Amino acid sequence: MAQAVRFYEVGAPEVMRWEDVEVGDPGPGQVRIRHEAVGLNFADTYFRTGLYPAPLPAGMGVEAAGVIEAVGPGVTGFTDGDRVTYTGSPLGAYSTERVMGAEHLIRLPEEIAFDTAAAMTMRGLTTAYLLRRIHELRPGDTVLLHAAAGGVGLIFTQWAKLLGINVIGTVSTDVKAEIARAHGCDHVVIYTRENVAERVREITDGAGVVVAYDSIGKTTFESSLNSLARRGLLVCFGTASGPIPPIDAMQLAVKGSVFVTRPALADYIADPVERADLAGELFSHVAAGRIQIEINQRYELADAVAAHRDLEKGTSVGSSVFTV
Repeated sequence: MAQAVRFYEVGAPEVMRWEDVEVGDPGPGQVRIRHEAVGLNFADTYFRTGLYPAPLPAGMGVEAAGVIEAVGPGVTGFTDGDRVTYTGSPLGAYSTERVMGAEHLIRLPEEIAFDTAAAMTMRGLTTAYLLRRIHELRPGDTVLLHAAAGGVGLIFTQWAKLLGINVIGTVSTDVKAEIARAHGCDHVVIYTRENVAERVREITDGAGVVVAYDSIGKTTFESSLNSLARRGLLVCFGTASGPIPPIDAMQLAVKGSVFVTRPALADYIADPVERADLAGELFSHVAAGRIQIEINQRYELADAVAAHRDLEKGTSVGSSVFTV
């Protein structure tokens, strides 16, 4: 019997239940996957709390890696025994096995372990579109990155160094500051005791950054705006502290004709060709050792409640995964 985490109402971590489930056989265009590792992402809490609406009852999680056990009619490009990973598919990744559409799958190279894939598919593809699609960065450009010691942060800083980009990262503690520096962060601002925008201006000799990447949201929006260079871009790609406030268009002009965008990963991996291109670049860096994936928190799937509690405390460093 397969097991899965499900929730029947929105709320605190305790709304999640560990249950036996019937998986069944794959239908047309579907496969059945046996999971080897499952990703734990802050975005999972958005579904659990209702910030991202989902029809209830529902499964939990959108990222995992494993092996295909059965292929339904009409599936091409995959067969039994293939190693795959995925992110952004319908909820249900917090499970030992599941049936899902083959269109969501990405073939996983033998050089990349299942737990590494579960720790990096969402974070790595997010980093890929941030650095390779949102804005054309040039060697020597300086950017601001919040949560520089987080799962996306540690991948981002390493990849940015490969591109010759200077990174100013924000963290909450001295320990996280050392971790960010060790992964390529050029300048670290400890936001709990320093003014982020003021430090950014000092570091850039008053110019500001060409792009500010903000996954925090409500509490960092203003400092991100105030850190931008003239005609700079604020990329709001997460809301860990809550949704960003309403945008006053005139303030964008006052602050230097700056731009704001709120992208979603789904729109950058919807095209199979583009997804394969981004994944290929990511996997090549990881397989070659140019980007290291830090897994610093591991949990059993049955311990999803404890995992979400830890996630919301903000103490996690790097990536977190569930073992299956």
